[in-house]
Amino acid sequence: QAQLVESGGGLVQAGGSLRLSCAASGNIFSINTMGWYRQAPGEQRQLVASITYGGRTNYADSVKGRFTISRDTAKNTVYLQMNSLKPEDTGVYYCNVNVPISGRNYWGQGTQVTVSS
Repeated sequence: QAQLVESGGGLVQAGGSLRLSCAASGNIFSINTMGWYRQAPGEQRQLVASITYGGRTNYADSVKGRFTISRDTAKNTVYLQMNSLKPEDTGVYYCNVNVPISGRNYWGQGTQVTVSS
């Protein structure tokens, strides 16, 4: 049974920092792309950042220079370091694991990030 467990969300003032973690366990093929998506109230879920098994990263324009995604492949864990947070970063952050060879997609339960102005 595949499972993604997220942690690290919370309430922070604008300009502050948070670090999200997501540990993947179960039957998930290790060669995968891990990422974080954000869903704000009334909006669609959107990609924030992703990282391939080889370490290639991709960021939404709105977070470039402020957020850093990384992964520990041995632990099948992905991190999102969020600095200089803005109120518009507020939303539920979902961890995602995509396995290209099978096309399977896995999602975490989501963790709330709230940035106050």
